[in-house]
Amino acid sequence: MRKRAVPEARNQEASSVSETRSLSDRVTTQLLLPMLQGITATREGLLAFVYQQGLEALEQMLRGEAEGIAGPKGKHSPDRTHHHWGTAQTSLPLGGRRVVVARPRVRSKDGREATLPTMEALGAADPLPDRVAEQVVLGVSTRGYARSLEPLPTTVRSRGTSKSSVSRALVDKTAEKVADFLKSSLETVDLIALFLDGIEVAEQVVVVALGVTCDGTKLPLGLWQGSTENAAICTELLQDLQGRGLKTDQPFLCVVDGGKGIRKAVRDVFGERAVVQRCQVHKTRNVRDHLSESRRGWVAGQMQDAYRARSAEVAKRRLTQLVAWLESNGEESAAASLREGLDETLTVLRLGLPALLTRTFSTTNPIENLNGTIRRVIRNVKRWRPGPMVRRWTALGIGEAQRTFRRIKGHAHILLLVRALRPQPSTIEAKEKAA
Repeated sequence: MRKRAVPEARNQEASSVSETRSLSDRVTTQLLLPMLQGITATREGLLAFVYQQGLEALEQMLRGEAEGIAGPKGKHSPDRTHHHWGTAQTSLPLGGRRVVVARPRVRSKDGREATLPTMEALGAADPLPDRVAEQVVLGVSTRGYARSLEPLPTTVRSRGTSKSSVSRALVDKTAEKVADFLKSSLETVDLIALFLDGIEVAEQVVVVALGVTCDGTKLPLGLWQGSTENAAICTELLQDLQGRGLKTDQPFLCVVDGGKGIRKAVRDVFGERAVVQRCQVHKTRNVRDHLSESRRGWVAGQMQDAYRARSAEVAKRRLTQLVAWLESNGEESAAASLREGLDETLTVLRLGLPALLTRTFSTTNPIENLNGTIRRVIRNVKRWRPGPMVRRWTALGIGEAQRTFRRIKGHAHILLLVRALRPQPSTIEAKEKAA
């Protein structure tokens, strides 16, 4: 009996502790909930108060400027050149919306309207499109834009937060981003590597170019839109980069995903100056797609081991052996896929770079990260329209990705890549050229 009493006592004690904790949680919730509600109300009230005080200060400033031009109201001045002419309801940008304020009007004696300096400065700077683009990138819909803004005093009238107004502001901002992105000069870009890849947006293919400078900085260079990732579209993109001043007269590394259209365009536009590296990840995926499910894991592991070899010769020998194994086991299509472009998947290994830098330039991962941000941004679009909308949203995604860019992994040794691609001529050769 005593042995049974011990577990029963423990169960009662555990039940008592559970009830105590449950009661404590309910008491804590009842105490904290009003506090949280009070904090929220205080924050909204404080923001409304700050807006109210700011608008009152603005109105006082405008009245002061009007008096500076036309003199104090109700006082005669023989030298007066302007007269007060009542007020006009005018909208100004504030906090991602436009608020209506009473603007003092001043006219000269000959009837011309005088412009107040503050009104001119505020009218020239309109942050509304920037705020709209920022909110949309963060996932706010055009319908929910008004709710994402800070509250205003109930006495203040506002405009520019309707779905149509927000859409127009977004179109203006994204069109501006596209224009800046596609027309900016590339003459000062010291290019050492170029990543090229295509991304599908609204059943259209957008080819994106990401450059790496000689200090390891990543820089989006351009984009081109088409129905497919064919050689013509890629050629137009590369020619556009050259037309904007991108210097490609010296050898540079070009990392591609293996698509025939991009590869042909690189060869046609850059020739031998582009040292091509085929993405090892894309090559592994392509080979796996030709295999049965039972062999995919083993073959992918063999390819990864080969790509991690210390030299290109060892890697090529292992991959060649894998091709022979695939052919002998009835996997001819997988063998053909692995054999196609095999040497170009080992280009970086031949350059003798440090391991981290080799991994960075062996795949298209740097531009894949950029494409991932583009996909995250464009998922907010529910209805696509034909025309430049695809380019505008792609540029918006590129701009968002660029804000978080860091230099490539292994950038501390980037000069080794420069020297491997552009070996300095010997002293004798330099003297012969000078002569």
